[in-house]
Amino acid sequence: MQTTFPDEAARRAAGRRRFRSLEFLLGVVLTAVMVLAVLLSGWLFPDGGEGMDLGARLIPPFQSWAHVFGTDPLGRDVLARVVVGGQISLTAGFFSVLFGALLGTAMGLVSGYYRGVWDVIVMRFADVQLALPFILVAITFISILGGGLFNVIFFMVISQWVQYARLVRAQVLALREREFVQAARAFGVRDLAMLRHHIVPNLLGPLIILMALNVANNILLESSLTFLGLGVDPTIPSWGGMLADGRTYLQTAWWVSVFPGLAIMLTVLGLNLLGDWLRDRLDPTGKV
Repeated sequence: MQTTFPDEAARRAAGRRRFRSLEFLLGVVLTAVMVLAVLLSGWLFPDGGEGMDLGARLIPPFQSWAHVFGTDPLGRDVLARVVVGGQISLTAGFFSVLFGALLGTAMGLVSGYYRGVWDVIVMRFADVQLALPFILVAITFISILGGGLFNVIFFMVISQWVQYARLVRAQVLALREREFVQAARAFGVRDLAMLRHHIVPNLLGPLIILMALNVANNILLESSLTFLGLGVDPTIPSWGGMLADGRTYLQTAWWVSVFPGLAIMLTVLGLNLLGDWLRDRLDPTGKV
């Protein structure tokens, strides 16, 4: 059996803390840069990335200050379209997680706290939904309601509330048996006050972690649906749409697809690093 001396254990712990601090710093920088660029896109690129110049088609990147990331087949600035296109992905990622978490938390609270018939109905419905093939449901849903940002967000909310409901239900089932909840019930605390003051504050940690990680997942999901033609209108700049438009030019104009792909990768990486940091901070039992 390997023996770890106190000084060695302290050095390892300090090394882990420094590494996690670097992870957090990198996550903050990547996420902040992307969010600020998107928020300032209207000021930075007033034409919304739609300004065409057929005389400047497929200019390679880093050859002109006017087109740092080059231009696409219609002469539109790739940098402008990447920044403006981030509005779609970030909006879809943040709002789908927000509304999905609200719906799933409400369902999970009622299911875990009151149990009984409501619990059976919600959980069996969740099991059925989890058993359905995601891409088949996406194609059916978008075919019926059509594409567009609102429908993409609505679909992600409907398809992902189950994750939050199951997590919240499991947390509530454990919390309702804790001593402080039993004591509050013995003192006659009403159900609404019990949920608001004793249950919800104690499940926010795992819920926030799941939300942070799902924002990154939903950005990838929106880009994938748009790439497949199931997302937003192709005429609107978006990362998935730019990947789809540039795939036929990979050998001759790689930058048309590579830069929006890098934007997706760096944004998702930053959000995942922040999610990992939040998990370490809010879930001490998960620390290594």
